[in-house]
Amino acid sequence: MAEVQSFQRHSRYVPGYHYVLSGIFLVNLVYRIIMAIRYPAVATAVPALTAFGLVLAFWYMRAFPVRVQDRVIRLEEQLRMQRLLPDDLKPRIGEFTPGQLIALRFASDAELPALARRVLDEKIILKRDIKALIQTWRPDELRA
Repeated sequence: MAEVQSFQRHSRYVPGYHYVLSGIFLVNLVYRIIMAIRYPAVATAVPALTAFGLVLAFWYMRAFPVRVQDRVIRLEEQLRMQRLLPDDLKPRIGEFTPGQLIALRFASDAELPALARRVLDEKIILKRDIKALIQTWRPDELRA
């Protein structure tokens, strides 16, 4: 059974991707670079470049979907705030940074208005600091 998300345990790691595949690509890259340095030739440089390309592809395979996910979270949280925030805070929704919105997604509906006001008034920017203030965690099980 999956553990319940909390501030301490909300990062998502897929072992086969984050550990196994990344390890294979990094070992391959290091090996290919060593071979290209020891035996400089086109025959060793091309595999080194290919290994570097695989590492870049691995990085972007994760980075692009996370970026799209962050855009969707931003939209979801703006809509959620339109529904939950008091009237005096609604005009300030545009003041939230994407990082603040991403962090606030973990706050429960009951906690969101007061926490949103605090984040804006105290100019709390760091996602980690905002997440640490959340008392009632709202899990996000659909994240990439």
